[in-house]
Amino acid sequence: MNIAENGIYLNLGLKKGEAVRLLHFSSHPQEMEIGDDDVSVYTLAELQASGFNQNDHHGLKHTGSSPSLLMTYEYYRDYRNDYGRKLEVIQKYKGLELITHIQFYDGIAAVNFVNEVVNHSEEEYALEYVSSFALTGLTEQAEGARDKTGILYIPHNTWFGEAQWKKYTLNELGYDAVNSFSMKRIAVSNTGSWACVEHLPMGCYYNTELDQSVMWQIETSGSWHWEVSDIRGTLYVQAGGPTYQENGFLKLLKPDEHFFSVPCTVSAAEGEFQKAVAELTKYRRRIRRKNEDNEKLPVIFNDYMNCLMGDPTTEVLKPLIDSAAESGCEYFCVDCGWYSDGHWWDGVGEWLPSDRRFPGGIEEVIRYIRDKGMVPGLWLELEVMGINCPMASRVSRDWFFQRNGRPIIDHCRYQLDFRNKEVRDYATGVIKRLVEEYGVGYIKMDYNIDTGVGTDYHADSAGEGLLSHTRAYLGWLDEIFEAYPDLIIENCSSGGMRMEYSMLARQSIQSVTDQTDYIKMAAIAANCATACAPEQAAIWSYPLVEGTEEETIFNMVNAMLFRIHQSGYLGQIGEQRMQYVREGIACYKKIRKDIREGIPCWPTGLASMSDEYISYGLTNGGKQYLAVWRTGGEGEKSFEIPLKGKSGAAAEVSCIYPEKKETSFTVNGNCLTVSLAPKSARLFLIATETRDGE
Repeated sequence: MNIAENGIYLNLGLKKGEAVRLLHFSSHPQEMEIGDDDVSVYTLAELQASGFNQNDHHGLKHTGSSPSLLMTYEYYRDYRNDYGRKLEVIQKYKGLELITHIQFYDGIAAVNFVNEVVNHSEEEYALEYVSSFALTGLTEQAEGARDKTGILYIPHNTWFGEAQWKKYTLNELGYDAVNSFSMKRIAVSNTGSWACVEHLPMGCYYNTELDQSVMWQIETSGSWHWEVSDIRGTLYVQAGGPTYQENGFLKLLKPDEHFFSVPCTVSAAEGEFQKAVAELTKYRRRIRRKNEDNEKLPVIFNDYMNCLMGDPTTEVLKPLIDSAAESGCEYFCVDCGWYSDGHWWDGVGEWLPSDRRFPGGIEEVIRYIRDKGMVPGLWLELEVMGINCPMASRVSRDWFFQRNGRPIIDHCRYQLDFRNKEVRDYATGVIKRLVEEYGVGYIKMDYNIDTGVGTDYHADSAGEGLLSHTRAYLGWLDEIFEAYPDLIIENCSSGGMRMEYSMLARQSIQSVTDQTDYIKMAAIAANCATACAPEQAAIWSYPLVEGTEEETIFNMVNAMLFRIHQSGYLGQIGEQRMQYVREGIACYKKIRKDIREGIPCWPTGLASMSDEYISYGLTNGGKQYLAVWRTGGEGEKSFEIPLKGKSGAAAEVSCIYPEKKETSFTVNGNCLTVSLAPKSARLFLIATETRDGE
């Protein structure tokens, strides 16, 4: 079955009495037939259950899984829904049914894969692994050696250092073509409730010979796994949610039960990396909950970063609110600390305002924010409860994650279990009080612990308990947005520790990072559009009290092609520097309509923390906005930036921020040369002429 949809070419082998094969998936039609001896390993889905033979010399690789190899093709459904074309491919083995859901999106070269396992039998199956996306043949149409024709992009992630992609040859990662297959795999996994604690749940393989990329994103806030290795002389990639081997996951599928794998969306594109990101950006916008926040892109002031740092009071907040309103901010969020008289880390959970901090009540501050023309917000961390919270000793133990009969404690907090209806009701009550009694329109929802493998309480395994909890939490979020459709909830997990699209399909804005160094912020900001749509990516701008004009400008440029998360003691930075903040926010308000539909680009490649010069752009129609940073070095130094899409005539380039400060740049055909002093940044507008196909 050959399918061509939205620039994706997909070929399924559908033969009665045999397992279904995924024979081809790329941005180009299949040109080479697969030999009869090899076709059996081109599995559409890998499914491993306890007690079944894994019929492959595999080592730790998830190949040769069974009962997926025992499945036989039954039929398929082919229809259209609101997104586009939808395929459902049905296979069966005895009373076990495997349904592969393949969702296309009109006008977007990205496909969402989910595998559903249904037990129609009278026996129980112990599921150890269910892939979401399994593609064999990454090197099938290339003539060169499979370890020499590929580049693998791996998105490293950490607190203060989000979205730091590195690209490797397969040899650099220890993989060599030693025979027709090897035991070596390149595997990236996450175990725990911080889905992005070490890596984003993404990856990209670029075939240098074919000039084609395949990029995947796994959509879960919990455990996940992907691997690249070989079988029968070609490379494969598998991606999905938790596994028994890597993540302590086991699902006991009882009669009449069904199980869905974690969604995985895959884009295929010509060229290296950037077009694949463009397709994922379009996809993220298509599947996201419709909301005004991502249409209007309001400017948010948050009092935390390089400012109050968790110590708010009515007295210190009022001058900050005045300065935020004067600068042009439209939302004001009171961050952590509002619920406690002093040290609060291990006592959170009741979410009642401190009378000592707010003698006139938190409502006085909320009213003051509204009187200044801004929407008020508060910080919450609803998924946890401190071990010294008075409420913790009053509620049942089954409110909390448990392992081996004991509550899990991480960083002096319990993890609340959202499978428990009492927990969900408690969380809903807190939201109801903040919105209906306090008048809050914005919630910064933080999450600062990692549960590890999960909870085994009322679960088939700790990994299954974690997955069920994450799905229950998402269901709770859906209920909150149904009740309060205009409420903005910011997705924050110590910055970007859960920067992924099971959350961001619901929440309109992502706190990308907690990085406090504005220079290091540039590399994070420049790369964050790989992980989320630019209009969802909140980047801090926090001018320092003892800073300079260039420092203030650098801070603003960090945020101006994303969502401005303004902070800092604006009333103490002086009038000239405050003017640069006002100018930056005013400029942002003029261009934000282009940000919400802009496609990210990296004219000089993805950024690294060690780069002296960094560039990042957004293209929308005939316009491109380009941020250029110089992070260090000595003296004036020039930086050449290619301008793709120009027909050869000189581009029309202007520095739109700051407008009146001297900026040295020249344009020569398809090249923009910018000269910046160390630790300075500029924002440019470039008039583009797009070639056909670009």
